[in-house]
Amino acid sequence: MAKQRNDDSIPTETLAETEEYIAWLSEEPDGEKVYHLELGQVTLHFFQEEWDELLKLLDGARSGGAGQ
Repeated sequence: MAKQRNDDSIPTETLAETEEYIAWLSEEPDGEKVYHLELGQVTLHFFQEEWDELLKLLDGARSGGAGQ
């Protein structure tokens, strides 16, 4: 998971990647972290709180639980 810099000099880090999808993290100039999911032709962007909630949702879905 190498750190990279894009053309705008915003630090990025690839978190996970498959043949069709990628999850990556950027650190904005104000220091806020933004998580990105590229799912085919759709890209979703999440701030930290939203990302944490998404991970909780996915954990619940994987375990077959109803979530909270």
